[in-house]
Amino acid sequence: MLKIYGVYKSRATRILWLLEELGLPFELVPVLQAYKLDDPKAPGVRLNTHSPEFLAINPMGSIPTIEDDGFVLNESLAQTIYVAKKYGGPLGPQDLSEDAQMLQWTLFAATSIESDALRISVSNSSGRLSTDAGQAEAKAAARLLARPFGVLEKHFSDHAYAVGDRFTVADINLAEIVRYAQPWQPLLDQHPKTAEWLARMQGRPAFKAMWAKRLAEVE
Repeated sequence: MLKIYGVYKSRATRILWLLEELGLPFELVPVLQAYKLDDPKAPGVRLNTHSPEFLAINPMGSIPTIEDDGFVLNESLAQTIYVAKKYGGPLGPQDLSEDAQMLQWTLFAATSIESDALRISVSNSSGRLSTDAGQAEAKAAARLLARPFGVLEKHFSDHAYAVGDRFTVADINLAEIVRYAQPWQPLLDQHPKTAEWLARMQGRPAFKAMWAKRLAEVE
């Protein structure tokens, strides 16, 4: 059985959404981000990303980590690609061309979108997005995101999904990164086809099930 180290309120949403789509059983080992604890190394503190026993599994001290029959993988986007290829059926690539396209969209999201989109997400979660300074920060990030979002807009003007004519792991990887920019509505308003695609992805029952568990999670 797959073992997932992490919590829902983290990048683990990527692999956890995929597992909901697949209906694949897994064991979740709660590992909290160390920055959320006053003293992550205090005696008796809960398992966290600075705990020696977790660092023995993932020396980078990041979540999620997955373990599949002794095989350990620490990068979340690599995890989704791996699971989709091994267990995903139509959610994974059906040939070498699709494999390359799924990897391309995944890397595009990670390198061209995630960093700037996270600036918007962090500003929103910290409450700064409602301030003048936070809005200025979001506008600056949105300007940098205009080009990659333009690429998405062109693609989703002609295609319903990232790869092929079906929902795949590429949509999960893209959607979970694009989501970080979602609090800045003007960016989505300027890219309506991308916004429509994201709404369809987040309307899937598996996403809703994963997100409900995230909202219910007690840290």
